[in-house]
Amino acid sequence: MFTHIAYNNEILSSKPHILGTRLSIEFILELFASGATKDEVIKSYPQLTAEAIEEALLFEW
Repeated sequence: MFTHIAYNNEILSSKPHILGTRLSIEFILELFASGATKDEVIKSYPQLTAEAIEEALLFEW
C-alpha cells in the first residue's frame, strides 16, 4: 500500500521514514501539526514528493 515509506534497522532505529531519506513520518506529521502546508514542506525538504507526503499523512502506526 505504501511505496514511499520504509523501515530499516540502520536508519532512525527502524522508525517509519520516507524511502531514500532520514525524514521520519513522525517528523513530517509534526510539521503539519505545527501549521506547515504541503508546499512549505516541499520547499524546505525538496527531496520529498507530494506523493510521499500524502502517504505520510495517511500512515497509521
